[in-house]
Amino acid sequence: MLERARSTGLYQELRQCVLGREPLPGPAEQYDAVTVVGALGEGQVPTTVLPELLRVTKPGGFLCLTTRSNPSNLRYKRELEVELGKLERCGAWQKLLAQEVEHWERATSEEESTRGTGYISGVVYLYQKCPVPPLEED
Repeated sequence: MLERARSTGLYQELRQCVLGREPLPGPAEQYDAVTVVGALGEGQVPTTVLPELLRVTKPGGFLCLTTRSNPSNLRYKRELEVELGKLERCGAWQKLLAQEVEHWERATSEEESTRGTGYISGVVYLYQKCPVPPLEED
């Protein structure tokens, strides 16, 4: 996939890493915005990735995250929301939005379908990293 992306000539730099298992290959406070769409789910990216996403986001920067609300992902979603809440309570970021989306993506089975619609629902979360408080001078 990286070779395909490289062949487009659109990217200045491409790096590979395993989210949640190793540090992101970049310095702290590098990005104005970080997005993770379609990867936060059961058997995919672990919730342990959240502090690392915060690390590479600039103070005042934004993080946009998504997850599915289908039955097979509900345990992961609960775990994710616990971790999101912990980071908010400790002052690492502020929640700006948690928006349910009813027709997130097509369901692959009737069991996964939200109320028989043929779709599964999902959630978009938007957070802003809290600025670093100024050092108090003596």
